[in-house]
Amino acid sequence: MSRQAPLRWLASQSATRTVPSTLRRTIFTVPPRASQAASLAACPEPEQGPVASGHDEFWRQIPMWRDVSVDQFTSYAWSKKNIVEHHKRSRSENLQGILRVVLPDSVPCDSSPNKLQRREELIEDVFQGIAASTMSLRLMPYIFSRINWQDPRHDPIFRQFFPVKSLMVPDHPKLKLDSLHENEDSPVDGVVHRYPDKALFLPVSVCPTYCTFCTRSYAVGAEVSTFTKQQMKPILKRWEHAFAYIESQPGLHDVVVSGGDAYYLAPDQLAYIGERLIKMKNIRKFRFASKGLAVCPNRVLDPEDRWADALIWVHRKALGAGKRMALHTHFNSPNEVSWITQAACSKLVEAGVTIRNQTVLLRGVNDSVETMSALIRTLADSLRVAPYYVYQCDMVKNTEHLRTPLQTMLDLETQIRGSIAGFDMPQFIVDLPEGGGKRLAPTFLSYDRQTGVSRYMAPAVKGKEKEDKVYEYYDPCIMA
Repeated sequence: MSRQAPLRWLASQSATRTVPSTLRRTIFTVPPRASQAASLAACPEPEQGPVASGHDEFWRQIPMWRDVSVDQFTSYAWSKKNIVEHHKRSRSENLQGILRVVLPDSVPCDSSPNKLQRREELIEDVFQGIAASTMSLRLMPYIFSRINWQDPRHDPIFRQFFPVKSLMVPDHPKLKLDSLHENEDSPVDGVVHRYPDKALFLPVSVCPTYCTFCTRSYAVGAEVSTFTKQQMKPILKRWEHAFAYIESQPGLHDVVVSGGDAYYLAPDQLAYIGERLIKMKNIRKFRFASKGLAVCPNRVLDPEDRWADALIWVHRKALGAGKRMALHTHFNSPNEVSWITQAACSKLVEAGVTIRNQTVLLRGVNDSVETMSALIRTLADSLRVAPYYVYQCDMVKNTEHLRTPLQTMLDLETQIRGSIAGFDMPQFIVDLPEGGGKRLAPTFLSYDRQTGVSRYMAPAVKGKEKEDKVYEYYDPCIMA
């Protein structure tokens, strides 16, 4: 892409809306090109144990990427060409072939490490899981290569992104597809407005990697066989309706740009959204939500890609306007972090971008004091990312095996607090079903450990008969 590249996406949307000439100019500068291998070599070695030791080329353990160089692997264009995915219209042979290459003849089972499952049995288990899941399967090469393929069923990354049918248990009877009632709190397509001063803007429905436990599975990702998804296409006309609503609310000051994932916005789209929000008199701060740093950090480092440049440009423009912009990311395991992650975070942090992390508490992934503590320390000390939230896992279809009782979260916070500096300690949060919003986990009105029902109130959430409403969260009803 040339240094004087126009905002091509905006120009392509001109049939839908006339684009002001001031927005068709080049709005951020591409830094000089450099060898990615040379620039990464200057990155200091991580000090935290959970971070990969040394600049190991870990992706070479994947047989089909054995000869891939650092420059290739850190290329976003290469990553897009080598996505591992399977959806409703995919040929089964493609994913089957990849799994047959990376898996050994047999792998340890979940119930007993001494019991083995044959490779073909696990592949069939995965395909049955995909058929039952609300999310299609999609992994960027970076996160795919962080999996321990010798023991995938015990791997915290595999557990997040590969649905396995034999792990699934019956859903909780109170489960709903849109468990947080986002559609009911949506005044206009693409906007969720639940809190008086904050709204959620959903410009896109695609992510670089799909989590099996996605709260927004009702709309995010490729079509699945279990139901028809809502559409959230990145169309300017749709966006402008959302912007018009946001501007019309004088009490609205804070916007979260999510989806999907802000990583799947083109650089010019990211810049356009940022500039639109900055120009709104009522908006004082906004955040872009993306899992990109956890699943594809190489995009931030790729000199041929301008997404990070656009984000930094928006950050600086917001500062100049006396406003704040942040990037909210989503790491769940220390195993997701490598020296590439550290280099990507360093680039953004040293450019002044505030990065905060939101973790989801998941059974078998990060539900131990040791793992959660390691994750928090890695974020704060190695990546310079603020540990912001740890969420109780939402009630999502066919992910009951990943949810933990509320008591697990309460115990984790109790045991970790005091062992980590207070300013690095995340808030442990329950996002209440039926649109109650986020509440600190220990602030329940009551919690019956026998029935697994916890009750909360949310005084700040009003309207639509929500005043004085008591919300209930439900522990998983079956624990293996």
